[in-house]
Amino acid sequence: MAIPKQKFTLPFFTLLLVNLWSNQMVIMAMESIPIGVVLDLNSTVGEMAESCMSMAVSDFYALNVDFKTRLALFTRDSSSDVVAATSSVLDLMKNDQVHAIIGPQKSSQAKFVIELGGKAEVPIVSFSATSPTLSATQSKYFVRTAQDDSSQVKAISSIVQAYGWREIVPIYEDTEYGNGLVPFLLDAFQEIDTRVPYGSRIPLYFNDTQIMSELHKLKEMKKSIFLVHMSASLGSRLFLLAKDAGMMSEGYAWLVTAGLSALLDPLGSEVMDSMQGVLGIKPHIPSSKKLESFKSRWRKKFTISKPQSKINELNLFGLWAYDTVWAIAMAVEKAGIVHSRYVKPNTSESTVDIAALGKSETGPRLLSSILSTRFQGLGGDFHLAGGERVPSAFEILNLIGKAERVIGYWTPERGLSRNLYTNGKIAYSTSKNKLKEPIWPGDTTQQPKRLRIGVPLKTGFNEFIKVEWNPEDDKPIVSGFTRDVFVSVVEALPFPLPYEFIPFVNKNKQSAGTYNDLLEQIKLKNFDAAVGDITIIANRSTYVDFTLPFSESGITMVVLTKRDERENMWIFLKPLSLELWLTTGIAFILTGLVVWVLEHRENKVFRGKPAQQLGTTLWFSFSTLFFAHREKVVNNWTRFVLIIWIFVVLIISQSYTASLASILTVKRLQPTFVDVKEIRKNGYFVGHQKDSFVKDFLVKQLKFNDTMLREYSTPEEYHDALSRGTHNGGVAAIFAGIPYVKLFLAKYSSKFQMAFPLGSPLVPYISRAILNVTQDKDKMDEIERRNFGGETTCSDQPSMEPSGGLGLPSFGGLFIITGVASMSALLIYVTKFLYIHWPASNTMDQERSFYLRVLELAKHFDKEDPSAHHLNGAGSRVHAVPSVEIVGASPDIDDARSHSRTSSEGSGDIIGDQDHDNHTPRNSAANPEPPHTP
Repeated sequence: MAIPKQKFTLPFFTLLLVNLWSNQMVIMAMESIPIGVVLDLNSTVGEMAESCMSMAVSDFYALNVDFKTRLALFTRDSSSDVVAATSSVLDLMKNDQVHAIIGPQKSSQAKFVIELGGKAEVPIVSFSATSPTLSATQSKYFVRTAQDDSSQVKAISSIVQAYGWREIVPIYEDTEYGNGLVPFLLDAFQEIDTRVPYGSRIPLYFNDTQIMSELHKLKEMKKSIFLVHMSASLGSRLFLLAKDAGMMSEGYAWLVTAGLSALLDPLGSEVMDSMQGVLGIKPHIPSSKKLESFKSRWRKKFTISKPQSKINELNLFGLWAYDTVWAIAMAVEKAGIVHSRYVKPNTSESTVDIAALGKSETGPRLLSSILSTRFQGLGGDFHLAGGERVPSAFEILNLIGKAERVIGYWTPERGLSRNLYTNGKIAYSTSKNKLKEPIWPGDTTQQPKRLRIGVPLKTGFNEFIKVEWNPEDDKPIVSGFTRDVFVSVVEALPFPLPYEFIPFVNKNKQSAGTYNDLLEQIKLKNFDAAVGDITIIANRSTYVDFTLPFSESGITMVVLTKRDERENMWIFLKPLSLELWLTTGIAFILTGLVVWVLEHRENKVFRGKPAQQLGTTLWFSFSTLFFAHREKVVNNWTRFVLIIWIFVVLIISQSYTASLASILTVKRLQPTFVDVKEIRKNGYFVGHQKDSFVKDFLVKQLKFNDTMLREYSTPEEYHDALSRGTHNGGVAAIFAGIPYVKLFLAKYSSKFQMAFPLGSPLVPYISRAILNVTQDKDKMDEIERRNFGGETTCSDQPSMEPSGGLGLPSFGGLFIITGVASMSALLIYVTKFLYIHWPASNTMDQERSFYLRVLELAKHFDKEDPSAHHLNGAGSRVHAVPSVEIVGASPDIDDARSHSRTSSEGSGDIIGDQDHDNHTPRNSAANPEPPHTP
């Protein structure tokens, strides 16, 4: 049965009127507080913020119906213009007497508006001006309810460090927002030793052609890791053009800051498609039922109010705008603001007269209340410190398809982590293992910026570096000593370093050039580094950086060895050099001559016939070599000379013995050539390693003619060329780096020897890692055994310069000492003799010539010294004879007679009797001579 509608119509309208009247009474009871809002209403952030703030007012007062204050929002459109934003703020302050300003939206606008806020003492509360150049230090009336852009810098540097990017290029818009973050990024990258070789600044007025030109410039610079800090409008254009430039393919990496990551939804499918594989970072918003409920209500309302809008999802700035309204509403109520006004200095009616603004009566009170407000908002914990929102955790995003995939989180306490909420204390980490594996541009899991390591293709000495190709996939396989050392060094680095080996070959898989050509490719940016048996030389270091060497560097000469000297019949002469032999012989003779001069007049042993005296002198001198002399010396000066001489002889004889023993017991292999000048003078051929810098060294430094050089690649070719010798088409020597020569000698050490030696931001890390690896003896030994099969050096290698025996310089001081001693004794003795006997010569006939005088003096020297009491048997006999003076006889005649008689009487004495002082002549007692009668 139908029920008539009339019965319910009157009560329904009565109830409705009662509710409306009740709500109106509540509203009328509230104090309306004017709050200004300045937004770019045609922008994504502006549209969303306006709707969120409207809902925030409704939601807040629906929940707090007993509050005595109510916010009244007065919205102005700044139209993305700095002047318009400033004018809007002036209008709100002048005409609407607002207690606070929410906005403006952009950092460039806020830069001017906060000055006005400080002058009028009106809080300027911004939820979207995130540039670090804006802060409460500029004006205490500036409050930022968003996170400062600089708060994400540590998270960005952790991501860069995790993936081992040692070089990155920031691309940013040339605005207050874009430029403000760059200094903070540079400082953060410097702390982790990541180079920023170039910064790409894109002005807002750039058209697509100009942006594409900048991208091509980066591509030509071989840059592949980029950090983008832009607004959504400019960033979307950049990625569309980057895709057209081929820079969104494999091998590239892109990281975007929070300003762009938070606005991915309205960018459109085409832009999202161009950003595949991009990594992003944005503040983490904790999920809650309240948030999910609000998102649902907002989506319905926004779709109805703005059906043409491309915005489908609520973003971060909308939530911060919502929380900002709630914070101001709480602060106004807490401050108890009612019936406030501006205190004006004059009555000017101009709406743009800054001087007419005056100062807000409640500004300081409201500012203090806002700064102390704290609650759990839709965007998380609302808490201000230093006039800014305290930063929280950051999400790390990876764009795949049309979705944002969270691959990890960053927090100030724990660094990178895969899960945000974990139990227990976790150490700070910058390891990529803490993140999920991302999909990179080009739809690959291979991490971009793998170092392109150039390796040489060698035909010999493959123990150092060897390149082969896998027959299945035709990919290069690199092995060898230098490769293994490099891999160990990379493992020792404090950060990951992805790399790939690229052989330096042409399309026919043949060597594309010399080692200099290989290093030139680094300069040309075709390779990031080179690994191999590369020698550090001065001219190369002008265009590439070298790490610390992990093997001995330098050039050496390898030559054929001579036969063993022990087979030489004249080997006993080898211990001393020719100069030392001659000097020693002369010293023996001179010493014997000095001894004869000193002993001749006093010692009968050194008298007699000339031949006998010469024999005695030489015998005495050379017998001191073996300490076999038996002749007793009587002159003290002779003893002085012999003490020093015997000391010299002892040292020479001992040194000779030691040197000869060494030659006879130690195998010595002497090189056939030790002098480059000798090789060059004789026009002999010399060899060098193929495609090595040694060729230039031989031509420019050692002055060899090009026609005299021969190239060799393998140890076998070295052996063949040296074995054939200089007269059979071989070479006199081969010049090569020390590591090659050591490896060659490890195989052919019995026949050859060395003659003599001739003396990126990743570099410091690689060098330190090389030190760590090379100091690990077990690891280096294992690498050497794996590649060389044992020791690479030859244990029986002699010194570089073959010894020619003991030389004169080694004993020069001894010869000088003995020479000075001998000459001094001789000079003193001769001077004394001349002093005593020269007056006697003056009695000679003055008409005699000087020659005859000298001859007469020499004859006098040849006589026995009558004052020598220790002559063999002569002394006592001479003194036993009475002194008889022959009248008219010359003293010289008497001396001659005495000498004749003494010689005759002493003819029976035995030469060599050692005890001259105690010797008693046989006939002196038994047959005394009768005295001569006058």
